[in-house]
Amino acid sequence: MQNVVGDLWSYHQRGEVIAITTGGSVSRDGACDMPRGCARQARDRFPQLAWHLGQQIQMHGNHVFDLGHRIVSFPVENSPLEVPQFALIEQSCRELVELTDYKGWSTVVVPRPGCGGGGLEWPDVHRMLARYFDDRFLVITSEEN
Repeated sequence: MQNVVGDLWSYHQRGEVIAITTGGSVSRDGACDMPRGCARQARDRFPQLAWHLGQQIQMHGNHVFDLGHRIVSFPVENSPLEVPQFALIEQSCRELVELTDYKGWSTVVVPRPGCGGGGLEWPDVHRMLARYFDDRFLVITSEEN
């Protein structure tokens, strides 16, 4: 795992696969609620993404999904009203590694899960990620910490 400082979307523009931290809440119209952070940015850039993710969650539960456009979901919470859960982040780590192996991706860029608006402490999350992520995974933050 490599830690980098930069803009998630600049990596996406260069052709890298990116993960967006998501929740498992789906609205009445079938779209995943993506109210803040990189999930909201993805929703704004790709208007059908929220609906596509919502359909996946309804059919399969709150898991890592390849959403197309070189974007994968990375669940950290079940609802925007709860704090991110370490158990769900750990599940997402395992699933992302499996998907990366299956797809043969050489690089996946992941924001610090649960650390922005979620309020988790980076050192705690870092220890967990380090157990799963190898050098194919870049964990990005927008500021030096």
